[in-house]
Amino acid sequence: MSTLRLNLPTVLTLSRIVLVPIFILAVYQHPVVGAIIFGIASLTDYLDGYFARHSGEITKVGVILDPIADKFLVISALIVLVEMERLPAWIAIVIIAREFFVTGLRAVALSKNLVIPAEMGGKIKTATQMVAILCLILMGSLFDIDLYDIGIVLIWVALVLAVVSGVQYTISFWKRI
Repeated sequence: MSTLRLNLPTVLTLSRIVLVPIFILAVYQHPVVGAIIFGIASLTDYLDGYFARHSGEITKVGVILDPIADKFLVISALIVLVEMERLPAWIAIVIIAREFFVTGLRAVALSKNLVIPAEMGGKIKTATQMVAILCLILMGSLFDIDLYDIGIVLIWVALVLAVVSGVQYTISFWKRI
């Protein structure tokens, strides 16, 4: 695992970070454009991991930067949705608190040269969050289809998965430390 190399997975991760402020600027006036930008950024999350694994280009920078980029994207979107009054603040707070907690555990693990990979529960949580966020952004903007109820159900599922995967990550952390 190399330290610093600008490869396709790293470029995709960096593009996700760059897309966040563009998403924020667009979503308020043009929810469909914001959803497209968020969707593209979300897709880079899948693609960077896929290309890194299949090309053998997993780097320490990527291992650290990828989850930070994911959290930057999701946390920004949750805050936007609270501000747009499409998501209760307490749900966003619980999900964001979980993200900071797990990131803190990751930092401690890395300081001990341990990499604790994301488990399937965390990956499903992330995918569910991203679909829920898209539904909540688009709630009435797509051919007058109300996606709000679907988005709220999915964000509840994501909330449960966030708590469960956070507990799993904590257990995995303590077993390895």
